[in-house]
Amino acid sequence: MNISLTMWALTVAGLCALIAADFFIGGRKPHEVSLREAGIWTTVWIVLAALFGLGLFLYGGGQPAGEFFAGYVTEKSLSVDNLFVFVLIMAKFAVPSPLQQRVLMVGVLIALVLRAIFIAAGAAIIAGFSWIFYLFGAFLIWTAWKLIQDARSGEDEEEYEENRFLKIVEKRFPSTDAYHGTKLFISEHGKRLMTPLLIVMLAIGTTDVLFALDSIPAIFGLTQDPYIVFTANAFALMGLRQLYFLIGGLLKKLVHLSYGLSVILGFIGVKLVLHALHESGVHVPEISIPFSLGVICAVLVVTTVTSLMASRKQAEAGHDEGSAQLVEEPVSAPAPVDRPARAGDCPSEAENRQ
Repeated sequence: MNISLTMWALTVAGLCALIAADFFIGGRKPHEVSLREAGIWTTVWIVLAALFGLGLFLYGGGQPAGEFFAGYVTEKSLSVDNLFVFVLIMAKFAVPSPLQQRVLMVGVLIALVLRAIFIAAGAAIIAGFSWIFYLFGAFLIWTAWKLIQDARSGEDEEEYEENRFLKIVEKRFPSTDAYHGTKLFISEHGKRLMTPLLIVMLAIGTTDVLFALDSIPAIFGLTQDPYIVFTANAFALMGLRQLYFLIGGLLKKLVHLSYGLSVILGFIGVKLVLHALHESGVHVPEISIPFSLGVICAVLVVTTVTSLMASRKQAEAGHDEGSAQLVEEPVSAPAPVDRPARAGDCPSEAENRQ
């Protein structure tokens, strides 16, 4: 799909306007985000993504629209995995609840800018070297296998370890230990100090780049159009802040999420390898976008359903074990309470107390 420079500029301007509206309406004043607010804004961003996909359908036909929806669903599902790390980051830096939405908004904007750079670099590499699809495909298949191994090991990451960039920033720029509202810098004893709020924003943004190492090749496996890749990433990321507050309590219940993501990444990796073979002149079947979208959606639905069923069974088993322990544990009589003898007590009773 040929996108003019004017269309690119209008798209970026439109996204900036939506981000500004999101900020001034819901995120300007620090506050604790309710489930109702998070649900409304999550719905708004999903509807906006659907309207954009409809616009692509009217502008370029079914092919670009299908590629956008496939890319959007893939990036959205992969971004849910980011939320686990975001929870760890918030806990490590002890971010106050009213400031968490500001942290996520700025962190996601940093991530979007960095992803745009990744997308531009990826598009340039693909345009010059078609063999890169082999590398992308192999990397996704390896990532899928690693996800399965991590899920089977049952070792959940419970602590967030700062990356090298953050360590350099904290070493070169002195910071305070306490938060000062929404301020990123303060002056203390004549020195300009960085607050933890800026550090955690950088942590969110730079950590997301690590996830982009598999999500960007994944979406390039669905479409090679940089415009679709960028817009799908933008809509998936911009709804991530509200999704954090909406399903934050459900994250631990998605016990099969890693398996679902591994299937999706492995599937796209195979699709990339087949596409690379096709580009090299080898007659192999290529996987269509409608089929890819169907597989991705089916995997996500099955993963979610099985995760909730497994979590419910685990909760019921834990409840039954707790009830059994209460039944088996002998009930002891309450210990007698000593009190001084009072007038009117019979002699034997008073002697027993003494």
